[in-house]
Amino acid sequence: MEKRVLILNLDHTPIAVVSAQKALVLLFLNKATSLSHYESLEIRTVSRSFRYPAVVRLDAYKNIPYRGVLLTRNNVFRRDKGQCQYCGSVKNLTVDHVIPRSKGGKTSWTNLITACNRCNTYKGDKKPEEVGFRLPYAPYKPTLSHFLADYAERHAMEWLPFLEVKPVG
Repeated sequence: MEKRVLILNLDHTPIAVVSAQKALVLLFLNKATSLSHYESLEIRTVSRSFRYPAVVRLDAYKNIPYRGVLLTRNNVFRRDKGQCQYCGSVKNLTVDHVIPRSKGGKTSWTNLITACNRCNTYKGDKKPEEVGFRLPYAPYKPTLSHFLADYAERHAMEWLPFLEVKPVG
């Protein structure tokens, strides 16, 4: 598997994840600076070898409008680590409105959670506390850094010092 490279803007905000080839092009054109590399990896040509970049910072600030993290079913599952927020199950997952839509609940990051089909059906058209359910934490809108840190913990520990992630809870 090819390792990915985190691209930071001049102010160190994460803006993209790219291939090593794209990162090397930015480095060779003097449009970016390497801030971190993968220790045990290198890129070899016929006559040279290069450190495999892990984190690259652009040398000029790029104004990129923040679009936020899209509210999708998969992103709700990712935020909740793919488990039911009521019982912890990882099977038959659905999305549940904490405050049901029939009681004024909105379809928003702060009102949606991952729930298994059994818990969602049991809860029905009630609030969690009405059926004795407790959430481990209040639903929140994740940031791009949150998802990048989740990826980094599994694939690229070198990114973690460059990502600001607030603890949940």
